[in-house]
Amino acid sequence: MSAPLADRLRPQSLDDIAGQRHLLAPGKALRNIIESGQIPNLIFYGPPGVGKTTLARIISEKTDMRLHRLNGTTASTADIKAVVEELDTLAAVNGVLLYLDEIQYFNKKQQQTLLEHIENGRITLIASTTENPYFYVYGALLSRATVFEFKPVDAADIEPVVKKAFDYLAKESSLNIIVEPEVAPHIAMACGGDVRKAINAAELCVLGTKPDSKGVLRVTLDTAELVSQRSAMRYDREGDEHYDILSAFQKSMRGSDPDAAIHYLARLLSAGDLLSACRRLMVCACEDVGLAYPMIIPIVKAAVDAALQVGLPEARIPLADAVILVSLAPKSNSGYEAINAAMADIEAGLTGPIPRHLQNMHYDGADAEQKGQFYLYPHDYPDNWTPQQYLPDILRGRIYYKPGENKTEQAYKEYWDSIKHREK
Repeated sequence: MSAPLADRLRPQSLDDIAGQRHLLAPGKALRNIIESGQIPNLIFYGPPGVGKTTLARIISEKTDMRLHRLNGTTASTADIKAVVEELDTLAAVNGVLLYLDEIQYFNKKQQQTLLEHIENGRITLIASTTENPYFYVYGALLSRATVFEFKPVDAADIEPVVKKAFDYLAKESSLNIIVEPEVAPHIAMACGGDVRKAINAAELCVLGTKPDSKGVLRVTLDTAELVSQRSAMRYDREGDEHYDILSAFQKSMRGSDPDAAIHYLARLLSAGDLLSACRRLMVCACEDVGLAYPMIIPIVKAAVDAALQVGLPEARIPLADAVILVSLAPKSNSGYEAINAAMADIEAGLTGPIPRHLQNMHYDGADAEQKGQFYLYPHDYPDNWTPQQYLPDILRGRIYYKPGENKTEQAYKEYWDSIKHREK
């Protein structure tokens, strides 16, 4: 059985790697490190199919070290010990280069097993991960390595690779393969920055097409669309992409950009993540619109309830209405800032006894110096308000809520300013 086409077409040099110019262009730091021949411990972080494994293989070929490859999903502590035991043999006289793929699946104990040998330089580690290493890699190991982030590859960089894949398949199969002009650009755009996925799509196009009576195999756009459908969507409900989309979703609503907000809503719903979309929409209505338009909270709640009741795909309709409304509504985070400030005081220990006149007290104890609760019932006074201390003594005069510069909150402020002048 032949290797996958993506493996048969793996780049053989730094210049052959698609994308990652921020790391591998002439003069860039990582390229200079590789060309120096002095390879430090490295961690490659980025999505699948962007060249992490390929680069590690190219680096290994430039060194005289003994190469070992392990995968975090299958390797055990015994595998690590086997690598360590080889350090004292002639096979590893120049040290060991350990390429550890998917290091995020190694537990803390497994990562600690490597520490001593990485620190003394007998093992040089090149690890790759699709998850944020600052969350998944043991801190002591992370401090002994340099992290380089790989980016999804631009469609413009992937398109030549797709064309190369079709040429390779034509030569390998001796078929007359004719590819419609729109096919390569479509695959390059639809693969979501994943070069491996783009190459696999090209191979599927050929496998999924029969030659005509003249032996000509014509790859059409319809076939390309079929084999690459939805492939541009990167999403993992436990991964970074999940939180990046949610962050962009709320920030777009907060920034009053309905088009961007609808785009990120569509990405969430296309992945079937209805609950996350509803939750973040409710949070944004309360946190970012808030008191500038208080009625938006029950409105958005009603839209969310409707979405959850009808489910996908119809849920997209009430949610789209609510997202556009939140995006276009006036914004105020005064309530959000107020509760944050109050919580900060609580965490700092600034609480103090509740004023006696606010306590739920129905009788005076023998130790009370002054009998009576002396609570002033606001509804007994003009405008249903009278001066009275509500905060504990330690926080007397503290201001948490500062009205936002919007019509609704300014109207509240003007109303209470006109009443509370009597306090003076």
